[in-house]
Amino acid sequence: MSKFSRSISKVLSLDIMLLAVPLFVLSLGAFYVQSRYLIRQQAIQRTNSILKTTIQRVRNYMNTIETSTNANAWLLEEHFTPDSLESVSKRMVRFNPNILSCSVSTVPNTFPQYGRYFSIYTVNEVDTIVSVRETNYAYYDKDWYRVPLMKGRASWVEPFSEHTEGTINHNEAVATYSRPLRSEEGHVVGVLSADFSFSQLAKAVLSTSQSYSDAYFMLIGGDGRYFVHPDSTQLFRKTIFTDADPTKNADIITLGYQMIEGKIGYMHVDLHGEICHVCYHPVPGTDWSLAMVCPDKEILSGFDRLGYVIIALIIIGLLAIMWLSNVVVKQTIHPINQLLGITQRIASGDYSEVIPRSRQNDDVGHLQNAFATMQQALHDRMGSIRQTAEEIRKRNEQRAHDMDLAEEAVRKKTLFIQNLSHQIRTPLNIIVGFANVLYDSIVSRCKKDAATGSFEEENLNDMMGMMKYNAMHLKRMILMLFDSSSTTGADELMGNRHDEVSCNDVARESIDYTHGHFQRVNVNFESELSDGVCILTNRLYLMRSIRELLYNAAKFSDHEHIRLHVSETDTTIRFTVEDTGPGLPDNSDELIYKPFSKIDDLSEGLGLGLSLTKRHALTLGGDLIYDKDYQDGCRFILEMPK
Repeated sequence: MSKFSRSISKVLSLDIMLLAVPLFVLSLGAFYVQSRYLIRQQAIQRTNSILKTTIQRVRNYMNTIETSTNANAWLLEEHFTPDSLESVSKRMVRFNPNILSCSVSTVPNTFPQYGRYFSIYTVNEVDTIVSVRETNYAYYDKDWYRVPLMKGRASWVEPFSEHTEGTINHNEAVATYSRPLRSEEGHVVGVLSADFSFSQLAKAVLSTSQSYSDAYFMLIGGDGRYFVHPDSTQLFRKTIFTDADPTKNADIITLGYQMIEGKIGYMHVDLHGEICHVCYHPVPGTDWSLAMVCPDKEILSGFDRLGYVIIALIIIGLLAIMWLSNVVVKQTIHPINQLLGITQRIASGDYSEVIPRSRQNDDVGHLQNAFATMQQALHDRMGSIRQTAEEIRKRNEQRAHDMDLAEEAVRKKTLFIQNLSHQIRTPLNIIVGFANVLYDSIVSRCKKDAATGSFEEENLNDMMGMMKYNAMHLKRMILMLFDSSSTTGADELMGNRHDEVSCNDVARESIDYTHGHFQRVNVNFESELSDGVCILTNRLYLMRSIRELLYNAAKFSDHEHIRLHVSETDTTIRFTVEDTGPGLPDNSDELIYKPFSKIDDLSEGLGLGLSLTKRHALTLGGDLIYDKDYQDGCRFILEMPK
């Protein structure tokens, strides 16, 4: 008993563990995953906030240049002289620390005394303002001069580096804001442009302290070139696509296209073997895009420490669950040991053991009383169950005997019909043969007598035609009886549906067969198919079905207006037979397919033709359809699958 008790105690403890441990682990796992998600969302919100603030700082930095350029352009347009050009450009560089250099270039031949080209270039070199008057510098094809004239308004032009044009040389990567200058008459007289250094922008704006120590900014242009990047060797020399392998760095290529298209968003990208969180945003007024790159390991640094806490909680929780389950199971098992012993003895075959009723009002007491009630109910029901089982056994034996008798009756009926058909068909064939021989003998004799031969031959033809028709009609009925009683016909149809049958040929053969029964019948054959269209089916039963429809049409019509039409749908071939006979009465479409059922009980036939045709059609995978909408007689449609 104690061994069994220990066994069930282990099972219950294991069940509790299997129930509690997955829930506990799943709860901690969900907390762990949700924490990771929340940390990522917090990082995304933080980086987006930092990026938007930085974008605003960049725009403020650029706005100082735009504002200074627009304000001084008004002074230049009021006093457009060589001296004013130089003084204004120096003042712009001197009073705006964000401006690296300034250039005022005139349209050709504005000041002929200085030559065709005239340009003032001022640059801030290590706290020294240097201004140079350039008279031989062909600046008319430069973007900072050409783009604002082409657009007719102020605009930022494509940045450039290694500026070695004119008389001033420096290696700063710069961006240029250019504005056209107009005279009082509205004519363009020159271009005022101001430059700022990307390195200065990075120091003043992009190098500000961030929440993440390893995060950095990168600024790319509309063609993907790096304008700002921690690795100075890539500035203006490489694009974001330069070192990206399409098969390994598809995420970098996607990021590049997102940025150069001016999209706003964030991505997780593998940069140089390190997963990084990248937030990107276009710089308003330009085709540049600024991105903040933050390594995932820095974002999830707190999350990694959380993992150790989760592991510790799992270990402590498992130990606590094991201890609690052991205590609960021991307290639960002790009261039911007595009931367990009694039920074991009953299960071993000692049915004389009686489960006593308990006076306890707890769950164990209710369980013991329920077992006692069940034992009494089982004892009461055993007698009635045995009696019922005996009655069912006797009824089953009687039903089995009745089934054997029914099967024997069906077998004998089928055998009788087959034997009768065989016995009638054999002498019928002999009679038809002798009739043909007698006909040939009499015809040959009548031909010798020219005076009376014509009349006797016509009478003989009528006589033989009538004998042949009745013989073939009798033979057809015997064949239908044999077909309806055959139990192997359906098996033959299902097992042999591999005949490649020409639709038009089988229709013509069926018409020829009908002429053998009705020599004066006229069947109008129409086909929408070519003679090469074939289907896979059972040729014998398909021809029997078409012949039966033609036979009925000839039998119940005037022999003159019978039509066989062959057509097709997407999935089927249709053989449509229609006549101009009396048709079928209303509400008879279901009766015509029942075996041995006829519309007119006094008409000849067995009532098997259409039922057998319907059965053949369904077995061949098709169907036989009676067209109720046809009012000029009767129309049946035999459908076969392609």
